[in-house]
Amino acid sequence: MATILLAEDEPVLRMLVMDSLEDEGYDIEVACDGQEAFDKIKERDFDLVILDYMMPRMTGIEVIERMRELPERVSTKILMLSAKSQQSEQNKVFQAGANDFMSKPFSPLELVAKVEEMLNA
Repeated sequence: MATILLAEDEPVLRMLVMDSLEDEGYDIEVACDGQEAFDKIKERDFDLVILDYMMPRMTGIEVIERMRELPERVSTKILMLSAKSQQSEQNKVFQAGANDFMSKPFSPLELVAKVEEMLNA
């Protein structure tokens, strides 16, 4: 089964996403801020990285930009989660190198469907 890095600083949302994906059989590793996420990305290969946009120490956008500079991580799939759902913010996410975007709030079923779609594409 796929290995996913979840970077989310909000504990309740982090647990909800983690539980939803683990229930589907995914191996989930978590990071509580952007710097921790980037450190894990440098150490290990993930099938998918799920990033919150606004995190302490490094934003999701900054993580993506730094991640895409690593040759071995150029093709890693990235899903950005954000309450910033304006088109201009979504454009920033895609320009940075994310593969997809989900607006908060979202249902766990929507998230699982999006993850399955991304991993099976």
